[in-house]
Amino acid sequence: MQIKINDYNMQNLETFSELKKKDISTLINEALEQYFENEQKKLLEKNLENENAMTNLDYDEFWDGVEL
Repeated sequence: MQIKINDYNMQNLETFSELKKKDISTLINEALEQYFENEQKKLLEKNLENENAMTNLDYDEFWDGVEL
C-alpha cells in the first residue's frame, strides 16, 4: 500500500504532532477513526431517510381498503 499526503496535510500533521505530543501515525489513525465514524453516521441517516421515504403513507393511504 502506498499513501500520498499532500504538503498542506503533512505540515498540519507535523505541527499537530508537536502540539499534541503524539506521533504522526497516531494522529492519522485517530483522524481515520473519526472519518469512518462520521461517514457511517451519514450512511445510516441516508438509509433511514430513504427507508422513510418509501414507507411514508398518510392516514388515508395506509388504511385504504381495510375493513374492520
